[in-house]
Amino acid sequence: MNAMAEEAVGAKYFEAYPDREARCRLCPRGCFLKPGGVGFCGARFNRNGAVVAATFGRVSSAGLDPVEKKPLYHFFPGRSVFSIGGAGCNLKCVFCQNSAISQASPPTARMSPAEVAAAGRDGGSIGVAYTYNEPAIAFEYVLECAKAVRRAGGRNILVTNGYINPDPLDDLLPWIDALNIDIKAFNNDFYRRLCGGSLEPVLATAKTAAARTHVELTTLIIPDENDAIPELNDLAAWIADACGRRVPCHLTAYHPSYQCRKAAATAAHLRNAGRIFRTRLQYVYLGNLPVPDFSDTVCRECGETVIARSGFRADLSGMKPDGSCAACGADNNIRTAG
Repeated sequence: MNAMAEEAVGAKYFEAYPDREARCRLCPRGCFLKPGGVGFCGARFNRNGAVVAATFGRVSSAGLDPVEKKPLYHFFPGRSVFSIGGAGCNLKCVFCQNSAISQASPPTARMSPAEVAAAGRDGGSIGVAYTYNEPAIAFEYVLECAKAVRRAGGRNILVTNGYINPDPLDDLLPWIDALNIDIKAFNNDFYRRLCGGSLEPVLATAKTAAARTHVELTTLIIPDENDAIPELNDLAAWIADACGRRVPCHLTAYHPSYQCRKAAATAAHLRNAGRIFRTRLQYVYLGNLPVPDFSDTVCRECGETVIARSGFRADLSGMKPDGSCAACGADNNIRTAG
């Protein structure tokens, strides 16, 4: 705690109480912190009655990634983005695929917002992605980095679990150009049992963000937990109604990780989920396992392949520079500028 206290900066979104106690209001968890107390996420603590951001400027992972790895398939396809992650999370998913940094205390190095913005201009990067662990718990740092990136002419990508309160989300969204939001299940009991959270705040984040900027959604398919046909039907219907049928959706295969040792999802599990989603949504992709016919972007007007993919590589020969279909000129909700 001493090291954190030395580098921490004042946090936004908290309420002060008598006896130097405080409640964090960044996310729906609403942690009540006694003096010296640390929030569930590990990134915010009470210093003399005020909540401070303990991990401001601390990065555990950084590197240049294909934008498809986020995953984002309709946002500057074929390009790279400088990606950073910190430590901690405000959920505790027993199946976490990145628990080494989200559920632990990994080594970190300092990186100022100016340094982040500079790195976002190098190597052909389109900007910066805040990813790997949950970026919202480092709200103040992400916001300052995003402003610096935007001033430098770059784009900002948020890869998030969506577990954030409406006011901080409203402050952050003007600086974010694209989000991938993880809707882990369409089942509050799933969130309670397996994630230590709740579903409704995530749905609210997805609906709000989709109305304001580019959004793609991801669901990790876990056999016998979130892949029942009625639940997948309901989730696809909700996405179509609340976010729009054109929102790209990624269904990815679970594999045993962290505290969960259930059998891995198979290609058959993914294909079944993909077929259900395709009855309501225009752009459905399957990941973590190769499944034919679910990786390319196909024009919804003429049926031609707009983007052909192999792993994280994208062949853009079927796409015009503005993102429209090269064959018929149709708009397939692909952003390549702005």
